[in-house]
Amino acid sequence: MQVILLERVEKLGQMGQTVNVKPGYARNYLLPKKKALRATESNLKHFESQRVQLEAHNLNRRGEAEQVAQKMANLMVTLIRQASEVGQLYGSVRVQDISQAVQTAGYTVDKTQFVLTVPIKTLGMHKAKLMLHPEVEVLITVQVAQSEEEANAQLEKHKDSEEA
Repeated sequence: MQVILLERVEKLGQMGQTVNVKPGYARNYLLPKKKALRATESNLKHFESQRVQLEAHNLNRRGEAEQVAQKMANLMVTLIRQASEVGQLYGSVRVQDISQAVQTAGYTVDKTQFVLTVPIKTLGMHKAKLMLHPEVEVLITVQVAQSEEEANAQLEKHKDSEEA
């Protein structure tokens, strides 16, 4: 199925490109989230007439996202979890948990904006990618500890390893 992208979609293409995708991906993700239009003659004409406005809107959103990204540059959130003696968590840290911690830190984010490449199942420092805009991402440090005292000790250890 051919669609016209209304914004940059990672691993697919840039705004304005006409790309071939599987029908299910278009029907269930791209079209409902207003990330694409079906590539018909009328939609192509409509897109070309709206292209300047869409690009301007995209630039505004990107500028706002970059400002927020600068504020969140070195953000670290701490999560207290139960774990075994060897550091394995009883369960795992979910995207929703990280999202709530970032919201508690004073930022408005949605759990759908986070990308965890590997599930967090151990104590320690981990990285989570936050997609503020399709072209703007921020790496957030997620610290998982059993108590506040352990979190402070991890933080000191992490600072020492960065200085060395």
